Amino acid sequence: MKHKLKRWAKLAVLIVIMPVSALAAAAPDPVIIGTASVTSSALSLWIAREQGFFQKYGVEARTILIPGGQSLISSLMAGHIHLLFTTGVPVLSAVAQGTDIKMVTSTSNRLSWKLMAKPQIRKAQDLRGKRIGVQSIVGSTWMNSMLALEVLGLEPKRDNISFLPTGDPPTMSQALEVGRIDAAVLDPALSRSLMSKGFSLVVDLAQENVFFPGLGFGATQAYIDQHASVVESAVTALTESIAFVLAPRNKSVVLASIMKNLRLKEPALAEEGYQDQMLLLIRKPYPSLEGLRSAQRLMALQSPKIASLKIEEIVDPRFVQKLDKSGFIDRLYASQR
Repeated sequence: MKHKLKRWAKLAVLIVIMPVSALAAAAPDPVIIGTASVTSSALSLWIAREQGFFQKYGVEARTILIPGGQSLISSLMAGHIHLLFTTGVPVLSAVAQGTDIKMVTSTSNRLSWKLMAKPQIRKAQDLRGKRIGVQSIVGSTWMNSMLALEVLGLEPKRDNISFLPTGDPPTMSQALEVGRIDAAVLDPALSRSLMSKGFSLVVDLAQENVFFPGLGFGATQAYIDQHASVVESAVTALTESIAFVLAPRNKSVVLASIMKNLRLKEPALAEEGYQDQMLLLIRKPYPSLEGLRSAQRLMALQSPKIASLKIEEIVDPRFVQKLDKSGFIDRLYASQR
């Protein structure tokens, strides 16, 4: 009798332990994603989290807002975050300083931001001697501003145009409203809000076909080597998120996400952000070589060392490439019809 009880006891232990072990093996991998963006450009990241795409592919994702590219890089190198969601601009700076970071995706490769200015500033010549707000010098907003000035035929030094760090894009917009700055290059939603208040649209970069890397995932080479499956899962989730956003049938859900994350009260502003993403998002989010080269050219004005970087060595397209060659991405869009 005692022998039988021992056998049953062992069996009971196995029955209890095995499901727990199986659950532990299937537990999602925790991934902390750092981003500096609070614009509609981050839409695909919001949707990936809100629609459960990260969890679907075994990733427990948490996003942290870290203003400033240098702060993002510092957090990555300190191990406080695992992935960057960035344009790649801070990555170029870090690589030039000897850090081994790779960009693995880009959600777009063009710009749609707009140079907005005080009501009395209506043409290129009116910007001479004026102050343009940026988030940081040599950051993405500074480069957006430089590209806008290039389109207008202006040169900061020659035309006495200065850049004033004022904070993230919403703060830049507020600084323009209260007169701390004279102009700023802003995303479509913020630009529309300013236009409704009488501010001037000086140039729309969406009409100029200006190349620039869109937001995408970046990581250290060491993290990619040690956690390739996690990176692949995160890239897969982001890719499905882009397909979800681009599907017309999901528009109401996407608009709700924009309004929530940007804290908008006017549906028209959310619509502007939505249309912006319809214009810019690319179906297959390969890292943007052309966009990174554009950023490299501008950054080299401040840091000549960046000019010597080989852009092909800063990207790792294998994760998107695997999804593409397997037919996964094409099947995603077929399922969204």
